[in-house]
Amino acid sequence: MITTSVSTDLLRDALGVFIAKTRSNLADMPARPTTWSFAPDGDYTKWPEGFFEIGNWTNGFFAGMGVLALKSTSDTGFLDLLDGLKPLFGAKVEGEHARNTMHDLGFLYSPYAVAIYQHTGEAAYRDLALKAARTLAGRYISNGGYFRAWGRMDEIGSEYDGLAIIDCLMNMPLLHWASRETGDSAFRKMALRHTDNTMRHFIRPDDSVYHSFRFDRNTGAAAGPDNYCGHAVESHWARGNSWAMYGFALAYKHGGNEAHLDASLRVSRKFAASLDDGAVPLWDFRLTPGYPPLRDSSAAAVAVCAIQELESLGVSDNLLSDAKQAMLATLLSPKYFDSDPAVRGVLRKGEVGDGADPERRLYNAKYAYTSWGDYFLMEAISRELGQPVTWW
Repeated sequence: MITTSVSTDLLRDALGVFIAKTRSNLADMPARPTTWSFAPDGDYTKWPEGFFEIGNWTNGFFAGMGVLALKSTSDTGFLDLLDGLKPLFGAKVEGEHARNTMHDLGFLYSPYAVAIYQHTGEAAYRDLALKAARTLAGRYISNGGYFRAWGRMDEIGSEYDGLAIIDCLMNMPLLHWASRETGDSAFRKMALRHTDNTMRHFIRPDDSVYHSFRFDRNTGAAAGPDNYCGHAVESHWARGNSWAMYGFALAYKHGGNEAHLDASLRVSRKFAASLDDGAVPLWDFRLTPGYPPLRDSSAAAVAVCAIQELESLGVSDNLLSDAKQAMLATLLSPKYFDSDPAVRGVLRKGEVGDGADPERRLYNAKYAYTSWGDYFLMEAISRELGQPVTWW
């Protein structure tokens, strides 16, 4: 893997592309309130899932890009655009819509409601973020100490009973924020116990990471690993590794537990050591022969942010910083970065799909522009230019 430093001019130019596309996307989203998730051609409006459907975990990324654009430009027009999304985000955590949410409420509300409240101090956004945090807290399973990932909480007996996934670590900052904001330690205790159990059950002895893990619904006892997003139960899903990198680093920032910091460093070094000369990882580091060796630009974007967080904590090392620079330089190259103003998306070649059992598979692995890849690349660029990110 060749390490190449990224110039400030290149970072600023790339941020300018994001700002322009974000302005256009946010203006259109209220009139097209679907789940802007991923798109092979970059047109996120084509994803048919509705905003209030249970699978929506991605619209917060566009809101987060709006906040990054606002903070980078001080253009209050972005605040007006973000305010136009408030009816949608407000309704999503009310009544029946609130029952059709999953563990991804942090992905939805931290870069939107928490971020705007931090920027403006407007009480309505504080209230919205707290409502989302309380809804997320309702997914906590006390006899096991984990958050159920998927499915409605009144849905008993489905395959999602007792299921936790690695991605949930990135939703825990919403609970830490709510605990500080309200003085209610229950939010924090739930987040820390879930993080402890993730550290205990998801990280293998070689520091690779399981995608998911099951607990007995009745007793809370550990039942064993599972997989939905990686290639196989015992494979090594790249984006899951990057969620763990960032999630454990954030857990340490909020909770101060050295074991969480150690976990972040271990899985981060595993990720960096698994990269090859392509810098952007294979979507799963343990693909079996015969599977297309697709890469995942979104996993690289998340990993860059994770390493930046470790750098901000003063604990990164040369292996990680070199990997960060190599990934960032590659993501900003024409192979991955799309500056065409006619295309809504920015980051090409994010991997979507999975290698799970055929009965579970929603779609085969393929390349697409991804909302999460776009957001985390814009966050990485902003952080590299000195803009702090405070909502995770």
